[in-house]
Amino acid sequence: MNEIMLVMEIIIIFGLLVLAHKLFKKDGLVAWVCLASVIANVITAKNATIFGCSTAIGSVMFASTFLATDALTECYGAKEARKAVYMGLCSTFLFVVSSQIALLYIPSAIDYADGAMRVLFGLNLRISLASMLMYFVANMADVYLYEKLREKTKGRYMWLRNNVSTILCNCLENFFFIGLAFAGIYSLRDIVMIALSTSAIEAIVGLCDTPFLYITTRGKRVPARTAENV
Repeated sequence: MNEIMLVMEIIIIFGLLVLAHKLFKKDGLVAWVCLASVIANVITAKNATIFGCSTAIGSVMFASTFLATDALTECYGAKEARKAVYMGLCSTFLFVVSSQIALLYIPSAIDYADGAMRVLFGLNLRISLASMLMYFVANMADVYLYEKLREKTKGRYMWLRNNVSTILCNCLENFFFIGLAFAGIYSLRDIVMIALSTSAIEAIVGLCDTPFLYITTRGKRVPARTAENV
């Protein structure tokens, strides 16, 4: 069942990203990075068994930020992609601050959400801080590596630079994030297993996003020589 859900999530999330670009162009991709970075922070606290391994939920949503920045680089230049990463970082920071402020309020007698929010956002503070750091490092590295590969290949082989930059940066981010977010919460063995299984899932997701990148950027790519100067 979870495997079917993973396939459905990939199609739905990446398909909606394509639609966001079609409807709102550059603004749609930038907004996607901001929203996806926050949503991934919330849902990644949950783990599910996929292909027999415990995997952190949020892999698809987080991977969609790489797809969005790759599309921004192709269509509008690396400068716009880096700007989107900074905006995503600001969005996540705002979420962390606002969620922690919400916990400081004393709940009323009829409140029913405070307990659940304290469980989720109490753990989520640590997860969000780790995610903010690794999100920024991984996505900036992805933009840099993607653009360098784009220059080297003179704009050809988009599938190659997309898979190399996305899978490499996503998997490296995953290992550091899992370690920072869950050390002391899960055992070392569980952390390693979650990191390995999540990286495997993210590699699969990274391969799956390539067709969506071609659809998103069709007819809109800027020449590689232009992007070099961005």
